Amino acid sequence: MPVFTFSGKNAGGEKVSGERTAPSKQMLATQLRREHITAGAIRQKGKEFAMPTFGTGKVKTKEIAIFFRQFSVMIDAGLPLVQCLEILAANQENPAFQKTLTGVRTTVEGGATLANAMRQHPKVFDDLTTNMMDAGETGGILDIILQRLAVYVEKAVKLRAAVKSALIYPVSVVSLAFLIVGALLKWVVPIFANLFIGLGVALPLPTRVVMGLSAFVSQFWWFFIVGVFGVFFGIRQIRKDPRGRYYLDWMMLKLPILGVLLRKIAVARFTRTLGTLITSGVPILEGLSITAKTSGNAVLEEALMKVRKAIEEGRTIVDPLRESGVFPNMVTQMIGVGEATGAMDAMLQKIADFYEDEVDSATKDMLAMLEPIIIGLLGVMIGGIVISLYMPLFAMIAKLAG
Repeated sequence: MPVFTFSGKNAGGEKVSGERTAPSKQMLATQLRREHITAGAIRQKGKEFAMPTFGTGKVKTKEIAIFFRQFSVMIDAGLPLVQCLEILAANQENPAFQKTLTGVRTTVEGGATLANAMRQHPKVFDDLTTNMMDAGETGGILDIILQRLAVYVEKAVKLRAAVKSALIYPVSVVSLAFLIVGALLKWVVPIFANLFIGLGVALPLPTRVVMGLSAFVSQFWWFFIVGVFGVFFGIRQIRKDPRGRYYLDWMMLKLPILGVLLRKIAVARFTRTLGTLITSGVPILEGLSITAKTSGNAVLEEALMKVRKAIEEGRTIVDPLRESGVFPNMVTQMIGVGEATGAMDAMLQKIADFYEDEVDSATKDMLAMLEPIIIGLLGVMIGGIVISLYMPLFAMIAKLAG
């Protein structure tokens, strides 16, 4: 008979591991259950389980949301867990996600819980998902947890789309403007410069400045490409350092227009995540840890970890939230009311709904404000170059007319 290695927890919650001979993984899992051992992983010795290769494709958030929605319907209909995973994997178009679900099914067949099986694939299923799954399996409400996860992920996709729409338009327009200006300085201005040199006319200051810029761009065009990549990789290196990431995120939150939007996004994400976790039965201390890790902002992460520490010391959640200075007064007051009335999960969801609407409104306002500013800058940059090139011609025409 084949030899299997296993790891898991006994009835007392202690970690156990070892080697056993058994006809199959299923038989070994059954044997371990009789001994009150919950197996986390079972592998055949000499035959390692092949983890999914994520290089073949990336699992999109939208695909995960659809998976949770379909999974909840199947569980609610009474289908066995392994059969649900088998059907969902077979009908999955993304090869990477298909391999992941197949791996989860194999691990569950080996006797592991769904949460532990998903923990083996952290690139697809994060701590929030696995902890909610754990709570769902323990409470026997897996279908409800899956529905909540589907709603949470769908709202996260919507929020991310709002951020992209807020940033893509101004960034793309400004980038296009610089490309147009660069093309004018590199190819158009030199034609006029050669014309003016041939005519021997006196050039006004704006024309000399533009010609100087043109000469610099023609000779050192590579400098701008190196500069863009240098800034990009420099920011990446800074973000790898915890303090550097903290100061970058702090600066982003302090920006005049964008900072207000980013703060609202951070509050919406925080309240939605923590509200979903608490509603699903995850303890508040663990919920705060998960929310901090998934916040996407180092300033918010540090503030939430301080809040968690304060709650461990016996304080309420309101005072440390207010002392952090990250969250608006309205948010802390509403959370305080929710804590006092024992309905903090519902209050967090209401705050999240409100701030998600605020994000939509702030995005539209920001785009409406930026559009005339960007158009004005484009006009000044391109119009300034054109006018500076025609100024010597106007002076020549004036002399000929006189």
